[in-house]
Amino acid sequence: MKSATTGRTMMNRHVEIHFLGASGTVTGSKYLLKFSDNNILIDCGLFQGIKKLRELNWQQLPVDVSDIDLVLLTHGHLDHTGFLPRLVNMGYTGEIWGTAPTLDIAEIILRDSAKIQEEDAERANKDGFTKHSPAKPLYNLLDAEKTIQNFSSKKHGEWIQIADSIKVRFRYAGHILGATFIELDAHGKRFVFSGDVGRKGDLLLRDPEKPDRADILFLESTYGDRLHPKEDMMDKLESVIHQTLEKYGTLIIPSFAVERAQLLMYMIWQLTEQNRIPKSLPVILDSPMGTDALAVFRKHHDWHTLSDDDTIRMSERFHIVQSFKETWEIIDNPSPKIVVAGSGMVTGGRVLTYLQKYLSKENTTVLLAGFQAEGTRGRQLLDGADEIKFYGKYIPVKARIDILDGLSAHADRDELIEWLSEIEQKPESFFLVHGEPQALDTLRVKINDVLGWKAEIPDLYDIRDV
Repeated sequence: MKSATTGRTMMNRHVEIHFLGASGTVTGSKYLLKFSDNNILIDCGLFQGIKKLRELNWQQLPVDVSDIDLVLLTHGHLDHTGFLPRLVNMGYTGEIWGTAPTLDIAEIILRDSAKIQEEDAERANKDGFTKHSPAKPLYNLLDAEKTIQNFSSKKHGEWIQIADSIKVRFRYAGHILGATFIELDAHGKRFVFSGDVGRKGDLLLRDPEKPDRADILFLESTYGDRLHPKEDMMDKLESVIHQTLEKYGTLIIPSFAVERAQLLMYMIWQLTEQNRIPKSLPVILDSPMGTDALAVFRKHHDWHTLSDDDTIRMSERFHIVQSFKETWEIIDNPSPKIVVAGSGMVTGGRVLTYLQKYLSKENTTVLLAGFQAEGTRGRQLLDGADEIKFYGKYIPVKARIDILDGLSAHADRDELIEWLSEIEQKPESFFLVHGEPQALDTLRVKINDVLGWKAEIPDLYDIRDV
């Protein structure tokens, strides 16, 4: 087999790593391992955030996609799975492996992503706020369905043989339902891909497992430059709700549909059960994808800590929106309410409809509930923007903006270092990925100080031989 890049014959133990995403930035996770006998892609995510990154989704990958033999997914989030239909359209025909809940979530997310892109292209053409004639979706629902046909679910915690000299294991990582880190044993070396590392003490998920060996290590760095606040998130949420009610206002919580929406539902239900917020306060879940993800929670009990009875009772506290017509009925009702709606970084979804109406009202509170990538509307709100652009029009920001910072499903700097604590020997090669530049460099320095390990920070499209 010839290396597409170097043109030389690859020796049996030679491994070439192509950093095709989430390198020097958070989103777009894709790492291609080129072995002598197999080419394996770890994750296949969509770039999100600033326009420069989003435009990368439209480019051809700098590798021959038809040569990829297998795709392995750490978890179902869009920045780890959202590029899959593009990969298939570029010529990938192999299987896509992940845990059962990961693939169930990826199925929901890909269909939702395709639908949003189709709707955005249609709206851009109708309203004329596009430079393209016509605007087209990155991929459509048919592309998503074609991709889903290649899914093959695998058990976690068990070694699975890929080839004579290559095997893989998916291990519990917390973060979201079904999320894993991947251990790949190949030619005597263990490659470890952290995916996104979850946190200890999560209200819905078990603590992450830890690797005990890593010859080649890839570690996410999303929160590598900060520590999560120690404040009680239930107390903070209760306080924000009451402050909004005092102004007879509406609380809008943009939410990631998977795990975050369910966590918020659990917290609001618990506050109600403890008589800390009024039982009469309307609480709305307006996220078709979040509703579908709730069904995945009920299907996969061994992946989380809620009982089926808890899940049912939690759901009963919420009014779950069934149609877009109902969305407008809720928007037109000025009464105080809590609305949980997608998407978490305010890049699309039903939350945009609410914000176009409510963002200019002083008695509105927008409560962000997770990481906000550079270039997203969520980051703009967090950074104090006085106006936000929606579909070609600017809306003034007069609402109060707050964040439940400690609600993040990502491990912080010290939690990431603690996740490495059971690795007995220093990795031969260590790469920090999936982070913005400051987070990457801060974590690099801290790990060197604490563990004495020197990490590399690869750039997008870098190639490494190991």
